[in-house]
Amino acid sequence: MRISTQQYFDTSSAKYSDNYSSVVKAQDQASSGVRVQTAADDPVAAARLLMLQQQKDMLGQFNGNIASLKSSLTNEESVLSSINDAMQRASELALRAGGSVSDADRKSIASEIGAIEDQVLGLLNSKDSSGNYMFSGSKTQTPPYSRNNDGTYTYQGDETPLSLQVSDTLNVAAGDTGKNILEGAVNSGRTQASWIQPPTVPPADPVVNDNKVSLSAGLVTSGTDYTKKFADGQPYKLTFTSSTQYTVSDKDGNDITSEIPGNGTFDSTKEGSSSVSLRGVKFDISADLKDVATGVEADALVAGREFTLEAKPDSFNVSRTPSNTSTAQLTNAHVGSQADYSSTFPGNTGVVIKFNDPDSTGYNVYAQPYTSNSKAIASGVVSDATTPKTITAAGVTFDLSADPAPGDQFSVGASTQKTQSALDTLSQLRKALELPADGNPAAQVKLKDALDASISNLANSRTQMDNVRGSIGARMNALEIQTAENTSIGQANTSTMSDLANVDLGEAAINLALQQTMLQASQLAFVKISQLSLFNKM
Repeated sequence: MRISTQQYFDTSSAKYSDNYSSVVKAQDQASSGVRVQTAADDPVAAARLLMLQQQKDMLGQFNGNIASLKSSLTNEESVLSSINDAMQRASELALRAGGSVSDADRKSIASEIGAIEDQVLGLLNSKDSSGNYMFSGSKTQTPPYSRNNDGTYTYQGDETPLSLQVSDTLNVAAGDTGKNILEGAVNSGRTQASWIQPPTVPPADPVVNDNKVSLSAGLVTSGTDYTKKFADGQPYKLTFTSSTQYTVSDKDGNDITSEIPGNGTFDSTKEGSSSVSLRGVKFDISADLKDVATGVEADALVAGREFTLEAKPDSFNVSRTPSNTSTAQLTNAHVGSQADYSSTFPGNTGVVIKFNDPDSTGYNVYAQPYTSNSKAIASGVVSDATTPKTITAAGVTFDLSADPAPGDQFSVGASTQKTQSALDTLSQLRKALELPADGNPAAQVKLKDALDASISNLANSRTQMDNVRGSIGARMNALEIQTAENTSIGQANTSTMSDLANVDLGEAAINLALQQTMLQASQLAFVKISQLSLFNKM
C-alpha cells in the first residue's frame, strides 16, 4: 500500500489537532469543574440541564410572588385590624347610648360615630404600595366604596380578588374584596312591627297610638328558622287579649300561638319575660302600665291592640350623575309592582335610569354596569297623575322632585335587607342618635330598635371580618409551607444539575494526563515516521 508524503502529513496534522483539542477541553474541565459546557459534550444531560434551569427560574418567580403575597396579606391584616377596633368602639358607644343619657349626650355620641364612619370608609378605600385600591377586586383603580346622596354606601368593586401563582398547581389570593369582607354580614334587623290602627266609624275620630303598648322591630336569632319558617308565613298578626296574653296568626289566619315559648303569655314587669320568639325572630313587648291598676283595668287598656310582624321591604339607594343638567332627584323609592320587580330588577347590580333626549318624558332602564352598547331591560314615561310626578322602573316607583332634563341619568341599587355592611350600620346608628327622643315614647321605641339592630349587626360584621382574617392566616401558613417546599425542590434541582454538569476532579485530572500523553505520543510518532526515507536504505 502506498502512502504519499502529502497524505501522511495531512493525516498527522488532523490527528494532532484532535489530540490538542482534547487536551484543551480536558484542561477546561479540570480548571472550571464543568463537564457539560456545550450540548455536544452530552446531548442527553444538556437537555435535562435546560429543563432544570427553566424550573429553577420558575421557582425564583414563585418565591418572588410569595414575598409579594406576604407583604399584601400583612398590609390587609393591619387594615382589617384597625377596622375591627373601630367597630368595637362603635359597639361600646351604642351600648352607652342605650343607657340613661339625654338627647344632647346622644348627639355627642353621634358625632363620634360619624368620625368612626369616616375612618372605616377611609380604611376600606386604602391603597397598596403600588397605588392600587386594596379591596376593589380586579377593579384596582376604582374606590371600593362610595357614599350616596342619602347617606347609604355602594360597593363599586367586583368579586374577583387578584391572585398570584406560588407553585405549578397553587394560586393564592393576594387580598379580599370589600364584598367578601363586609357585604356578607347578616342583617339581624330585617323585620318590623307595625301598630294596626283600629277601624273607626265616622263621625268618630281616628284612634291615635298612645304607645302604651309597643313591640320592637325584632332581631333575627336564627337565620335557618327565619328563612324556612318566618319568611313563608309572613305577615303575622299579633293580638293582645289581656295585659298578660296575646295570640299570633300567620298570613292565612292560622293560629300559631302554640309554637311560641310561653304559649302566648308574658309579664311586662319582669326582665326577659316579655319577648315573643317567633320562628327565628325575637320581638320585645314594652308596656307602660305604671299608672294603671293591674287586673281588669290593665286588661282593658291592653286588650284588642294589634300589630303586624313582617320582614322589612327592600330598600333602594339612588345617586344622580354629576353631569345631569336639571336639579331633579328620585325620592321615595318603593316596590310598585312585585311581579315586575321580581322578574326584571337585577338585584345584584342595580339599574341605570336614563331619560330620553330630546323628549325627557320618556326613559329607558338598563342593568348596571351601563355602556353605550347596553340594551334596555324596561322603559316608560313620566306619570303626572299624582303630585309629585312619578316614574316606575323595573317594578320600582319613584317620586320626581322636578322635571328631568334630556339625558339625565340616575343609578339605583337595591338592598334585600338580608345582609348589611358595617358602613350602612354605622350610618343608620349615627342618624338614629341625632334624632331627639326625650319624652317621646314612639321615638324611644325607634331609638331602641336602632340601637339593638346596630349592636347585633356590628357584632355580625366583626364575625364576618374575623372569618376573613382567619382566611388570611390560613393563606400565610400555606405560603410558609410552599416556601419550604420550593426551597426543597430548589435544593434537589441544584444537586441534580451539579451531578449532570460538573466533573469529578480526580477523573478530570486522570483524563487530562491521558490526553496530554496521547498528544505527546502523536508528536513523537510524527517525528519518527517523518524521518523514514528510501534514501536511508541505499
